[in-house]
Amino acid sequence: MRQPLTDWIGRQETAHDRLTAAPLTGWRATLDKPDGPARDGDPLPPLAHWLYFLPHARAADIGPDGHPRRGGFLPPVDLPRRMWAGGRVRFHQRLRIGEPVQRVSTIKDVREKHGRSGALVFVVVEHRIDGPGGLAIVEEHDIVYRDKPTADAPPPPRVADKAAVWHEPMRADPVLLFRYSALTFNGHRIHYDRPYAVEEEGYPGLVVHGPLIASLLADLAARHAGGRPLTRFDYRVERPIFDVDPFSLNGAPVGKGAAEVWSLDHRGAVSMSAEAEW
Repeated sequence: MRQPLTDWIGRQETAHDRLTAAPLTGWRATLDKPDGPARDGDPLPPLAHWLYFLPHARAADIGPDGHPRRGGFLPPVDLPRRMWAGGRVRFHQRLRIGEPVQRVSTIKDVREKHGRSGALVFVVVEHRIDGPGGLAIVEEHDIVYRDKPTADAPPPPRVADKAAVWHEPMRADPVLLFRYSALTFNGHRIHYDRPYAVEEEGYPGLVVHGPLIASLLADLAARHAGGRPLTRFDYRVERPIFDVDPFSLNGAPVGKGAAEVWSLDHRGAVSMSAEAEW
């Protein structure tokens, strides 16, 4: 009999890292930022903590999709697709390049459901990151496992409910996706292996990373925050974006210290929506 997935609730894992300059330098280059190489003392941009605490599974432990095989810290869900569904991030203080950091991860919830596209499993993981000054980031990360899509699986498109004050056209070419995969040590083949993405998983092209879109939206919000650091960033994935078509980053202020930001696919449908505060 299969062990209930809810038995994984409460499991913890602790990781340590140092905020070295190379990942942030690579991130700046990948996004064509003019900042140049990162140096000790540079503040970490919002969501750039995703460049650290990376899993380093051995080649023998990699599954056919390029992900580490199921099990270990995360529950061993037997559905074929694992996707970022969204998350909620609270920034308590700035982390800086050169600092040692610790992350404690806890599985907060596991739920099995059945939707129009088949079986679904939702997993919520909390990450608490401490720097030299104590608690710096608290993040709740939503992961969804699902069956391969059926013909009626795609959700209906949603149009943005407000006009954009900020608008930036984007295109995620294969080089950008490959470099981001390398930066995050993400071997998932849907992001760089077109034959696998199209023939095995049924996508129309390479899938743009959810964390990449979230990071671009957080960067958009941060650039309009008047130099104030973000304190909150909540995001939700609504539909995927692919490299075969352009997309856009959009946003609008909400009062004096907050903004709504969202990405639109080439048809104008919302692919990710987020709220930011500073």
